[in-house]
Amino acid sequence: MNQRRAWLPYLVLLGGVLVASTAAIMIRQAQQLGVDSLTIAAGRLTFAALVLTPIAWSRAGDELRRMSRRDWSWALASGGFLALHFATWISSLAFTSVASSTALVATNPIFVALGSWLLFRERQAAGVWLGVLLTVGGSILIGFSDSSGGSGANPLLGDVLALLGALGGSAYFLVGRSLRRHLTTLPYIWAVYSTAAVVLLVWMTLAGGSLWGLPPLAYLLLLGLALGPQLLGHTAFNWSIRYVSATVVTVAILGEPIGSTILAFWLLDQPVRPLQVIGGLILLGGIAAATLAEHRAQRDARQAVEIEGALAQ
Repeated sequence: MNQRRAWLPYLVLLGGVLVASTAAIMIRQAQQLGVDSLTIAAGRLTFAALVLTPIAWSRAGDELRRMSRRDWSWALASGGFLALHFATWISSLAFTSVASSTALVATNPIFVALGSWLLFRERQAAGVWLGVLLTVGGSILIGFSDSSGGSGANPLLGDVLALLGALGGSAYFLVGRSLRRHLTTLPYIWAVYSTAAVVLLVWMTLAGGSLWGLPPLAYLLLLGLALGPQLLGHTAFNWSIRYVSATVVTVAILGEPIGSTILAFWLLDQPVRPLQVIGGLILLGGIAAATLAEHRAQRDARQAVEIEGALAQ
């Protein structure tokens, strides 16, 4: 990439963060129209899967046809956890503030690190544990702020649902590891998004919800969620990682809760409490510390392997 285009990946990354930041705002607007949270989650994933289907099958049809029963089992499990992530996080926005919800659901890198340690016995650097402590401390401050009169119908319930959303998202990433080892991005996201959409559609139907008969603006919001945060936002992150480090991309994504909070303050008149701000900054700092430590450890491990290989020759 020449010097003139050197900033392009950073601009795309910034655009991805800005687009992703609009998700919570569109969700709250749909909820204010009377659309229940499960319907919003189902609509978002269904529209995203429908848009992806012709693209995925025309460009990666052979790869999708080669998927084994085991691959589809992993896709079903990963999609199920992704459905849980969206169902609980979107529900949290009906009970707590955008600031608290988006900050707490962003803790999934911490849960991924803990899950990697507990399930796969992957050693974690000291910085990861520092990040865990900071994240727990920030979450406690947010919870304390909300318990003393935070924004929302039931702030503490919303906070718990947001954390459940983070757990669901973390399980989605951990389970999806086996698929990502031999599937490229396009067939992977189609398989997982489609299974998540089916799970959410069944869940929504059993709960008495429906995608039929919604206000016209609600359909526009659901389509906006699918095209914007779901497809354009995450595609921008995946594209940028080809040109900048994974660390830069991961830390940049932490700007999403900040952008969502600013938009909620500006568009939804949601106040932000000082203790909430302090807790959110500590929480995001903890995630950044853990992410930087993990990537540093992975880089050192790769360098050690390269040195051993060079000495063995």
